Amino acid sequence: MKAKPVLVYLAVLLLALSARGQLQVNGYLSFEYEKGERQSEFPDGTFDKVRAGLFFTGKTAKIFDYDLEVRFKTETQVEIEEAWVGIYPSPAFHLKLGFYLVPFGRYNTSSRPYQTRFIKTPLPQAYLYPASWRDIGIQAEGKSKYLRYAAYLGNGLREGADLQAGQQVKDNNKNKAVGGRIGILLSPSFEVGFSYYRGKYDSASERDLSLQGADVSWETDSFLLLYEYSKADFDNPPGYSRGKAEGHYVLLSLRWEDFSLWGSYQTLDYTDPFHGPGFVEGVDAGSGISFDVSRWAVGLVYFAAANVLIKVEYDFNNEGKINLANDVFFAQVTLHF
Repeated sequence: MKAKPVLVYLAVLLLALSARGQLQVNGYLSFEYEKGERQSEFPDGTFDKVRAGLFFTGKTAKIFDYDLEVRFKTETQVEIEEAWVGIYPSPAFHLKLGFYLVPFGRYNTSSRPYQTRFIKTPLPQAYLYPASWRDIGIQAEGKSKYLRYAAYLGNGLREGADLQAGQQVKDNNKNKAVGGRIGILLSPSFEVGFSYYRGKYDSASERDLSLQGADVSWETDSFLLLYEYSKADFDNPPGYSRGKAEGHYVLLSLRWEDFSLWGSYQTLDYTDPFHGPGFVEGVDAGSGISFDVSRWAVGLVYFAAANVLIKVEYDFNNEGKINLANDVFFAQVTLHF
């Protein structure tokens, strides 16, 4: 989406909202430095990934609210991350109509630079679904003392060369996808969650794609333990076996004053004989996908100010039988307001 039209529409919307109701504006910006070993993506080292986002939220009446999030992904590329109008009679029920982040697991709805210890996306979240996975449709969510829930009906994911390439806005078939997440709060600091997604993903509306997930989080002022498991299972055309992907990560973080030291272990096993490089829907099958990888990661977060984070991360990548020199160092500065 081009920057100029989005900014024009945004200006018109802000004028209307300012005249009719409360408007709150927040945002963030960040940039990174990346340097890897000789067989990594960044052997020479580079400053990269300048990111910025703006949130426009508020209420137009007692039970109606809205959210617009715009992300600036490059100097010339602007994308709408969320854009919905909601009905919010109580914390137990919140109905959203429009474009929303899909509530699958924990990471997808809290992956902005100031929300996560990670700089590099964990392996399962990087491969099992699109980055900042969004959908357009209807979502209902709510929370009580012991329960959080979210359920949605939307256009769903489309077929692409891999699961990462499934993001769409306009539906590619007549099927509508369903999904949701349930979180059970065993205590104010301990939550167990379960996620599910199912829909047809090919243009003929014949083949299923399902995703399942589980997550556990235990968080205090000085301690964070987070675990996520994700699994994808999908149909391929006759003559090809089913595609499967499965992975998990665990994150342990300890905070002392203005510093947070963390470590993570991540795995991903992805097998798909039909898609992969060279895939063109309805024209050519791909060369297939087959890899089993893991990663150890360590990092440090410095909370330099109330709204400034300085993060470093080092990833030890392991491709199993293939021995590559592709470990990577990352550094990131983030400001949020």
